[in-house]
Amino acid sequence: MTQSVRTSLVILLTLLISACGRKGALIYPDTLLPAAPALVSAQQSGAVIKLQFSLPVKDAGGRTIQEVAGVKISRRTTGSEQKGICRSCMTDYQPLHVFYLGHLPAAAQRFGGRLIVADSDVTAGNSYSYSIVPFTADGIDGAMVKTGDVPVVPTLLPPALSVDCQPTEISVRMSAPSGNAGRFIGYNLYRAIGTTVRSYQPLNSEPLVHREYTDTQLERGVTYRYSARALFVAASGTVVESAESEEVAGKLKDDE
Repeated sequence: MTQSVRTSLVILLTLLISACGRKGALIYPDTLLPAAPALVSAQQSGAVIKLQFSLPVKDAGGRTIQEVAGVKISRRTTGSEQKGICRSCMTDYQPLHVFYLGHLPAAAQRFGGRLIVADSDVTAGNSYSYSIVPFTADGIDGAMVKTGDVPVVPTLLPPALSVDCQPTEISVRMSAPSGNAGRFIGYNLYRAIGTTVRSYQPLNSEPLVHREYTDTQLERGVTYRYSARALFVAASGTVVESAESEEVAGKLKDDE
């Protein structure tokens, strides 16, 4: 080996070592992708299915990322007579929505880092499951998450509502409907302020088991609109929300 060749090899090795820099473990490209959405659930609500999930804030390697640009949602429909469904396969999933967080349609509502999507194109007797994939502003897909099957039953009857307005609080009274199939377990109560759209997210985090709910820390002169859905456990074991009640409105009374 000539001196010039030896010199070239030394220079090449030096460059390779300096390029590595010994600055830490190598990061594989897959770990830079957004992690899968978390806290995922899907539930029948009246005649629609509500799909809920938290947007990822970290990549697959656990590092904090900038906000994802949107999500892609696909859906699998299973008829009551279908047999031999592959639960882990993706071949039966069809694209349903591509949502950009900066331009959400009426079918989707955002609550901080959480998204609630209403799928209205469902039919009683079928079951539906969903896959959710976040994507970056560069159009790079992150990790996928799937829901379980949601069997859809005929729409359940809604509860009845009334309000009692006092100077410092508004009490909402709910009456469970009769004639619905399943085991009654409580209510979800929804509130809108002024002329804003109805929220997909209830006021309560757990089913309300009592017939009356007292809403406090309200602003004087503001109109509050309430609606409710009754919750039942269906024969399949899934929890189903009834249709939405008629809306009732109230505002704090003036001090007497």
